[in-house]
Amino acid sequence: MKKLSAVLCLVFSFVICTAQRSAPDAIETSTGKLSIQPILHATLAMTWNNLTIYVDPYGGAKAFEGLAAPHLILITDIHGDHMNLETLKAIETTRALIIAPQAVREKLPEELANQTIPLSNGASHKQFDITITAVPMYNLPETEDSRHPKGRGNGYVLELGGKRIYISGDTEDIAEMRALTNIDVAFVCMNQPFTMTVEQAASAVLEFKPKVVYPFHYRGQGGLSDVEQFKRIIQEGNSSIEVRLRNWYPVY
Repeated sequence: MKKLSAVLCLVFSFVICTAQRSAPDAIETSTGKLSIQPILHATLAMTWNNLTIYVDPYGGAKAFEGLAAPHLILITDIHGDHMNLETLKAIETTRALIIAPQAVREKLPEELANQTIPLSNGASHKQFDITITAVPMYNLPETEDSRHPKGRGNGYVLELGGKRIYISGDTEDIAEMRALTNIDVAFVCMNQPFTMTVEQAASAVLEFKPKVVYPFHYRGQGGLSDVEQFKRIIQEGNSSIEVRLRNWYPVY
Protein backbone atom coordinates (compact mmCIF):
# COMPACT_ATOMS: atom_id res chain seq x y z
CA MET A 1 0.00 0.00 0.00
CA LYS A 2 2.82 2.36 0.90
CA LYS A 3 4.55 1.58 -2.41
CA LEU A 4 1.34 2.30 -4.34
CA SER A 5 0.89 5.59 -2.51
CA ALA A 6 4.47 6.57 -3.31
CA VAL A 7 3.98 5.77 -7.01
CA LEU A 8 0.73 7.76 -7.11
CA CYS A 9 2.47 10.67 -5.42
CA LEU A 10 5.24 10.65 -8.02
CA VAL A 11 2.71 10.51 -10.86
CA PHE A 12 0.71 13.35 -9.32
CA SER A 13 3.86 15.47 -8.92
CA PHE A 14 4.80 14.86 -12.57
CA VAL A 15 1.35 15.92 -13.76
CA ILE A 16 1.44 19.11 -11.70
CA CYS A 17 4.96 19.93 -12.93
CA THR A 18 4.21 19.43 -16.61
CA ALA A 19 0.83 21.19 -16.32
CA GLN A 20 2.60 24.36 -15.16
CA ARG A 21 5.04 24.26 -18.06
CA SER A 22 3.91 26.14 -21.16
CA ALA A 23 2.84 23.92 -24.03
CA PRO A 24 5.40 23.72 -26.84
CA ASP A 25 5.02 25.96 -29.86
CA ALA A 26 5.65 24.97 -33.47
CA ILE A 27 7.41 26.86 -36.25
CA GLU A 28 7.21 25.48 -39.78
CA THR A 29 10.58 25.02 -41.51
CA SER A 30 11.55 23.68 -44.92
CA THR A 31 12.32 20.33 -43.31
CA GLY A 32 9.47 19.87 -40.86
CA LYS A 33 8.34 21.51 -37.67
CA LEU A 34 10.61 23.15 -35.14
CA SER A 35 9.14 22.60 -31.68
CA ILE A 36 9.95 25.21 -29.03
CA GLN A 37 9.52 24.31 -25.37
CA PRO A 38 9.99 27.08 -22.75
CA ILE A 39 11.56 25.61 -19.62
CA LEU A 40 12.79 28.17 -17.06
CA HIS A 41 14.22 31.71 -17.18
CA ALA A 42 16.75 31.50 -20.08
CA THR A 43 16.31 27.76 -20.57
CA LEU A 44 14.48 26.22 -23.50
CA ALA A 45 14.38 23.01 -25.49
CA MET A 46 13.90 22.72 -29.23
CA THR A 47 13.27 19.66 -31.34
CA TRP A 48 13.77 19.57 -35.09
CA ASN A 49 14.57 16.88 -37.64
CA ASN A 50 14.67 14.20 -34.88
CA LEU A 51 17.19 16.28 -32.92
CA THR A 52 16.81 17.79 -29.46
CA ILE A 53 18.56 21.02 -28.49
CA TYR A 54 18.84 22.39 -24.96
CA VAL A 55 19.75 26.03 -24.36
CA ASP A 56 21.34 26.97 -21.01
CA PRO A 57 20.06 23.91 -19.10
CA TYR A 58 18.96 25.06 -15.64
CA GLY A 59 16.40 23.94 -13.09
CA GLY A 60 17.59 20.43 -12.27
CA ALA A 61 16.40 17.14 -13.71
CA LYS A 62 12.74 17.92 -12.91
CA ALA A 63 12.68 20.78 -15.37
CA PHE A 64 13.36 18.32 -18.21
CA GLU A 65 11.00 15.50 -17.24
CA GLY A 66 9.23 14.12 -20.28
CA LEU A 67 11.75 15.60 -22.73
CA ALA A 68 14.19 13.67 -24.89
CA ALA A 69 17.88 13.78 -24.02
CA PRO A 70 19.76 16.46 -25.96
CA HIS A 71 21.90 15.94 -29.04
CA LEU A 72 23.10 19.55 -28.80
CA ILE A 73 23.53 21.86 -25.81
CA LEU A 74 24.16 25.59 -26.18
CA ILE A 75 25.56 27.51 -23.20
CA THR A 76 25.82 31.29 -23.33
CA ASP A 77 27.82 32.34 -20.24
CA ILE A 78 29.52 31.30 -17.01
CA HIS A 79 26.79 32.45 -14.59
CA GLY A 80 24.80 29.78 -12.74
CA ASP A 81 21.51 30.46 -14.51
CA HIS A 82 23.22 29.63 -17.82
CA MET A 83 26.06 27.23 -17.02
CA ASN A 84 24.45 25.22 -14.25
CA LEU A 85 26.67 22.30 -13.28
CA GLU A 86 24.04 20.75 -11.01
CA THR A 87 21.63 20.49 -13.93
CA LEU A 88 24.28 19.35 -16.42
CA LYS A 89 25.18 16.52 -14.05
CA ALA A 90 21.52 15.60 -13.49
CA ILE A 91 20.41 15.32 -17.13
CA GLU A 92 21.51 12.79 -19.75
CA THR A 93 24.41 14.35 -21.66
CA THR A 94 26.39 11.35 -22.90
CA ARG A 95 25.41 11.83 -26.55
CA ALA A 96 25.37 15.63 -26.49
CA LEU A 97 27.70 18.00 -28.28
CA ILE A 98 28.12 21.21 -26.28
CA ILE A 99 28.70 24.59 -27.88
CA ALA A 100 29.91 27.24 -25.46
CA PRO A 101 32.33 30.15 -25.00
CA GLN A 102 35.88 29.24 -24.00
CA ALA A 103 35.25 30.78 -20.55
CA VAL A 104 32.48 28.20 -20.01
CA ARG A 105 34.56 25.27 -21.31
CA GLU A 106 37.30 26.11 -18.81
CA LYS A 107 34.83 25.73 -15.92
CA LEU A 108 33.28 22.43 -17.01
CA PRO A 109 34.31 19.06 -15.57
CA GLU A 110 36.77 17.22 -17.82
CA GLU A 111 34.19 14.83 -19.31
CA LEU A 112 31.86 17.67 -20.32
CA ALA A 113 34.75 19.86 -21.46
CA ASN A 114 35.82 17.07 -23.81
CA GLN A 115 32.34 17.19 -25.39
CA THR A 116 32.53 20.96 -25.87
CA ILE A 117 33.40 22.96 -28.96
CA PRO A 118 34.36 26.50 -27.90
CA LEU A 119 33.10 29.34 -30.08
CA SER A 120 34.14 32.96 -29.85
CA ASN A 121 32.03 35.88 -31.01
CA GLY A 122 31.74 35.78 -34.80
CA ALA A 123 32.74 32.11 -35.15
CA SER A 124 30.44 29.42 -36.59
CA HIS A 125 30.11 25.67 -36.38
CA LYS A 126 27.91 23.37 -38.44
CA GLN A 127 26.52 20.20 -36.89
CA PHE A 128 23.41 18.10 -37.61
CA ASP A 129 22.56 20.41 -40.57
CA ILE A 130 22.44 23.34 -38.14
CA THR A 131 24.78 26.30 -38.50
CA ILE A 132 25.49 27.87 -35.12
CA THR A 133 27.04 31.33 -35.08
CA ALA A 134 28.20 32.96 -31.86
CA VAL A 135 27.25 36.64 -31.62
CA PRO A 136 28.20 39.25 -29.02
CA MET A 137 26.35 39.73 -25.73
CA TYR A 138 27.59 42.25 -23.21
CA ASN A 139 26.72 45.09 -20.85
CA LEU A 140 26.97 48.81 -21.51
CA PRO A 141 28.94 50.81 -20.72
CA GLU A 142 31.93 48.52 -21.20
CA THR A 143 33.82 48.63 -17.91
CA GLU A 144 36.35 46.40 -16.18
CA ASP A 145 33.80 45.39 -13.53
CA SER A 146 31.02 44.60 -16.01
CA ARG A 147 28.83 41.61 -15.14
CA HIS A 148 28.97 40.61 -18.80
CA PRO A 149 32.12 41.89 -20.53
CA LYS A 150 32.28 41.82 -24.31
CA GLY A 151 33.77 38.63 -25.68
CA ARG A 152 33.27 36.38 -22.65
CA GLY A 153 29.77 35.12 -23.45
CA ASN A 154 27.82 34.29 -26.58
CA GLY A 155 24.44 34.94 -28.00
CA TYR A 156 23.66 32.54 -30.84
CA VAL A 157 22.06 32.58 -34.27
CA LEU A 158 20.95 29.14 -35.43
CA GLU A 159 20.20 28.45 -39.08
CA LEU A 160 18.09 25.35 -39.63
CA GLY A 161 15.46 24.35 -42.15
CA GLY A 162 15.60 27.76 -43.81
CA LYS A 163 14.92 29.60 -40.52
CA ARG A 164 17.15 31.87 -38.43
CA ILE A 165 16.76 31.67 -34.65
CA TYR A 166 18.34 34.28 -32.35
CA ILE A 167 19.10 33.62 -28.68
CA SER A 168 20.20 36.82 -26.99
CA GLY A 169 22.14 35.59 -23.98
CA ASP A 170 22.65 38.21 -21.25
CA THR A 171 22.96 41.36 -23.32
CA GLU A 172 22.12 45.00 -23.16
CA ASP A 173 20.86 47.07 -26.06
CA ILE A 174 23.97 46.62 -28.21
CA ALA A 175 24.57 47.64 -31.81
CA GLU A 176 25.30 44.05 -32.85
CA MET A 177 21.81 42.96 -31.84
CA ARG A 178 20.17 45.87 -33.63
CA ALA A 179 22.13 44.97 -36.77
CA LEU A 180 20.72 41.43 -36.99
CA THR A 181 18.84 40.64 -40.20
CA ASN A 182 16.31 38.09 -41.38
CA ILE A 183 15.57 36.68 -37.91
CA ASP A 184 12.54 34.41 -37.87
CA VAL A 185 12.40 33.73 -34.12
CA ALA A 186 14.10 35.73 -31.35
CA PHE A 187 14.48 35.05 -27.65
CA VAL A 188 15.21 38.39 -25.98
CA CYS A 189 16.18 39.06 -22.35
CA MET A 190 14.92 41.95 -20.22
CA ASN A 191 15.80 42.13 -16.54
CA GLN A 192 17.43 44.84 -14.53
CA PRO A 193 20.14 45.36 -13.41
CA PHE A 194 21.60 42.48 -15.41
CA THR A 195 20.51 43.05 -19.01
CA MET A 196 17.96 45.45 -20.60
CA THR A 197 14.90 47.35 -19.55
CA VAL A 198 11.61 46.42 -21.20
CA GLU A 199 11.80 49.64 -23.23
CA GLN A 200 15.34 48.95 -24.45
CA ALA A 201 14.46 45.40 -25.45
CA ALA A 202 11.36 46.55 -27.31
CA SER A 203 13.25 49.31 -29.11
CA ALA A 204 15.90 46.85 -30.29
CA VAL A 205 13.29 44.35 -31.46
CA LEU A 206 11.50 47.06 -33.43
CA GLU A 207 14.80 47.77 -35.19
CA PHE A 208 15.90 44.23 -36.12
CA LYS A 209 12.31 43.07 -36.77
CA PRO A 210 12.13 39.33 -36.03
CA LYS A 211 8.98 37.65 -37.27
CA VAL A 212 8.32 36.11 -33.84
CA VAL A 213 9.77 37.22 -30.50
CA TYR A 214 9.69 35.57 -27.10
CA PRO A 215 10.52 37.73 -24.09
CA PHE A 216 12.44 35.49 -21.69
CA HIS A 217 15.04 35.86 -18.93
CA TYR A 218 12.82 38.55 -17.35
CA ARG A 219 13.38 37.89 -13.63
CA GLY A 220 15.45 40.65 -12.03
CA GLN A 221 16.20 42.00 -8.57
CA GLY A 222 12.83 43.74 -8.49
CA GLY A 223 10.84 40.69 -9.58
CA LEU A 224 9.48 39.88 -13.02
CA SER A 225 9.64 42.46 -15.80
CA ASP A 226 6.40 43.68 -17.36
CA VAL A 227 6.25 41.55 -20.51
CA GLU A 228 2.73 42.79 -21.23
CA GLN A 229 4.19 46.28 -21.58
CA PHE A 230 6.86 44.86 -23.92
CA LYS A 231 4.11 43.35 -26.05
CA ARG A 232 2.15 46.61 -26.14
CA ILE A 233 5.19 48.59 -27.29
CA ILE A 234 5.90 46.09 -30.06
CA GLN A 235 2.28 45.95 -31.22
CA GLU A 236 2.05 49.74 -31.33
CA GLY A 237 5.35 50.03 -33.19
CA ASN A 238 5.05 47.12 -35.64
CA SER A 239 1.97 44.90 -35.54
CA SER A 240 3.55 42.42 -37.97
CA ILE A 241 5.95 41.20 -35.25
CA GLU A 242 4.30 38.39 -33.28
CA VAL A 243 5.02 38.54 -29.54
CA ARG A 244 4.60 35.22 -27.76
CA LEU A 245 4.18 35.48 -24.00
CA ARG A 246 4.80 32.17 -22.29
CA ASN A 247 5.32 30.97 -18.72
CA TRP A 248 9.09 31.01 -18.20
CA TYR A 249 8.76 30.63 -14.42
CA PRO A 250 6.84 27.43 -13.61
CA VAL A 251 7.34 25.82 -10.21
CA TYR A 252 9.33 22.61 -10.61
